[in-house]
Amino acid sequence: MDAPLYLRPRVDPPLASLLGAGPFLHSLVDALGSPLNVLLPEVIAENAARFRAVHRRHHLAGRVYFAHKANRSSALLRRLAAEDVAAVGVDVASLEELRHALSCGFTGDRIVATGPKDTEFLWLAARVGATVNLDSISELEQLAGLVRAHGLGRATVLLRLSGFESSAGPGGAAGTRLLSRRSRFGTPLRDAEALLSALVRNADAVGMTGVAYHLDTTGVDEKVRALEQCVLFMDECRARGLAPRVVDIGGGFGVGYVAEAGEWEQWTTALSEAVLGRRPPLTWRGHGYGLRNEGGTVRGTAALYPGHRPTAGPDYLDELLSLPAPVLGRPPATLLLEHLHDLYIEPGRALVDQCGLSLARVLDVRLADTDSGQYLVRLGMNAGDMSLEEHGVLVDPVLLPRGEPDKDEEGPVGVFLAGNLCLEADLITRRLVHLPELPRVGDLLAFANTAGYAMDFHAHRAQRQPLARTVAVERRGDSWRWCLDEDYWPIPSLGGMPA
Repeated sequence: MDAPLYLRPRVDPPLASLLGAGPFLHSLVDALGSPLNVLLPEVIAENAARFRAVHRRHHLAGRVYFAHKANRSSALLRRLAAEDVAAVGVDVASLEELRHALSCGFTGDRIVATGPKDTEFLWLAARVGATVNLDSISELEQLAGLVRAHGLGRATVLLRLSGFESSAGPGGAAGTRLLSRRSRFGTPLRDAEALLSALVRNADAVGMTGVAYHLDTTGVDEKVRALEQCVLFMDECRARGLAPRVVDIGGGFGVGYVAEAGEWEQWTTALSEAVLGRRPPLTWRGHGYGLRNEGGTVRGTAALYPGHRPTAGPDYLDELLSLPAPVLGRPPATLLLEHLHDLYIEPGRALVDQCGLSLARVLDVRLADTDSGQYLVRLGMNAGDMSLEEHGVLVDPVLLPRGEPDKDEEGPVGVFLAGNLCLEADLITRRLVHLPELPRVGDLLAFANTAGYAMDFHAHRAQRQPLARTVAVERRGDSWRWCLDEDYWPIPSLGGMPA
């Protein structure tokens, strides 16, 4: 039998302490049902402080905007609303997210409106004084028309750019022509002249505060090139009589989910070997996560998030600001300082790193394959309730036994985790997960670090299954306190914490 392959989660305090409170977590699920999401609001404030520390390290002004789409929680948003108004804001990508941010205590001047926008979204953003991140000329003209038609104040806008090109090598020397990954958001840099002309035509209704970009890549070099070209573009804006002062570089700072680099490397290597048939399959029905066997050669690209990331979150931002830019040869932080530009960032996943976990009760355990000794474990959740795999994130759950472990239980054991829907495709994990022992009915599986996109981004009520409820928790001395997510307020109160 092959040795177990683990992808054990990276768990920092206080999430590690919460995972150690098995009886408390069982009591929550007993009271509120499975699945259940558990959040640590204080951690999001600590993460925001870490990002702000990078700003200070590079002597940069600016703001950290939480990308609200990463999590629907009210508790997380209210906790951020209580932070320094000049340092922390929220990025909303829909009308309902904007309404939610306002109801959680954010004022319009702390909000940036991104994403696809309908008329109502644009109107409310302009009405409350939010900064509107514009993707196109048509969006700009629609916003300007609303401002004029309804007698609103001049709207503050960022121009979102895409399609960055570079033909320079290190130190400004001529090199290979590079083009950033294509995006359906933003105006390609080659079309920016027309965008500027539209901005000047509508100067009575909209005022440009800066430029923005968001690149769908983990490549830091590509982001450095884009940031540098934004700075150069803002020089052109000033030549047109505009006065931009902000560069918004979006998110994509990443999270390290797997604790050990060796486990990640071992598992991904084994996946390729399994695809080639050199070892038993690691996945349900030989699923290859994008890899395939063509004549004894692995083809395709693994659709996997880099589970182990030694540099992520604030450290990734620090690296991005420190690398020499390809044309001007100076780090982006230096370029921003020289031009007196503020830096806006919009972390989502990275800002809710270590902010919570998702719990599921074990409902059934049975053999999936008699020959291999692999088990199928059915949980009281479905793939929409805990969608790490939907985002290519592979990480092991933590087993929380109901009572004392069975001394006769042999371990470790390989299991496939199935959901509660009547669908063959409803698998919580398509890969074989190794647990220290075989779960029993009534045990809990805790999926750590799910606050970024995995908790509620794909949640639904298929087959009338209940949506996961969400609670906010806080350690008080030797015990934990909790309240429903919607009841949390970051002020002394009798109901919602803290008190």
